[in-house]
Amino acid sequence: MAVSGVLAFIQPFSITTIGLHALTGFLFIGVVVGHILNNSTALKKYFKHPVVYSVIGTVVVTSALFLYQPKPVKALLGLSGNLGPALDLFELKDTGMTYRYSPDPGYKMVLDLRAGPGFDPQNPPHLAVWLENQSFYHIKTLFVTDSNESRKELPFWAFKRKGWEEAKKEAEAGELDLEESLDAVSGATKNGSFDPADYILPTDQNESMPYRVLFEVNQPNDPSSKTEDQPSLVYEVEVDNYDPRTFQLLELIGFPEAEEVEEKTEWSLRYADERIQSAFDLIDSALLQIERKPGK
Repeated sequence: MAVSGVLAFIQPFSITTIGLHALTGFLFIGVVVGHILNNSTALKKYFKHPVVYSVIGTVVVTSALFLYQPKPVKALLGLSGNLGPALDLFELKDTGMTYRYSPDPGYKMVLDLRAGPGFDPQNPPHLAVWLENQSFYHIKTLFVTDSNESRKELPFWAFKRKGWEEAKKEAEAGELDLEESLDAVSGATKNGSFDPADYILPTDQNESMPYRVLFEVNQPNDPSSKTEDQPSLVYEVEVDNYDPRTFQLLELIGFPEAEEVEEKTEWSLRYADERIQSAFDLIDSALLQIERKPGK
């Protein structure tokens, strides 16, 4: 059990290693229970010693620490090579930000945002990463900064996400699936599916549909000579499984600006003009890497 525990800590997640560790753990518990049942009378005498209560207290405190995970414990667990079976992982480093997404063994996405001269890892910008279909409709949010201010600081993503959430509520209220509800709004055809699996994990590569990977980045309280607070910037790239490429660069497509349309606030993108200054320096480059196994 000790060997499998060490392997589970230092190596990347492996269901075989975790399964072995769990099996040996259950066997150990069985041996302990058998020992207690076989020696219950003699073991009762140990409860007269204060050492027993010290051990029990230590076990309780240690368990509580790992359950609540204060910063020192998180730092210790962060040394592990086992990140678990999570579908995604976000890393913040001095050199920038990296987002990894692997919903299937046959598909691995890495979005590497290289830091520009204006990037501060101690005060990182807000970030949202999402997917859109060819009709420019949000289909899946991959990552967003965990903050109550994210929707305010990332208005273009929030606007896209809000439309998706409203369509989802309408679908649930009308007992329709999400695609039927959104189709009524978008007039979507086959090239406008709202199922992310149709894009990133197509069953037939020849029938796969292009999709767009976007991210929005914003440094709060970042004035320029033209404005009190520079807006967020949006980058994108189109991915086509029919003509797959492993590496692609995302390009800046503008900054969001609100406008009133039929008494509703809508956000659209504008060309990055002289109002944008230091915000250009947040991201030096954005590289998308997608690894696909044959047939994916």
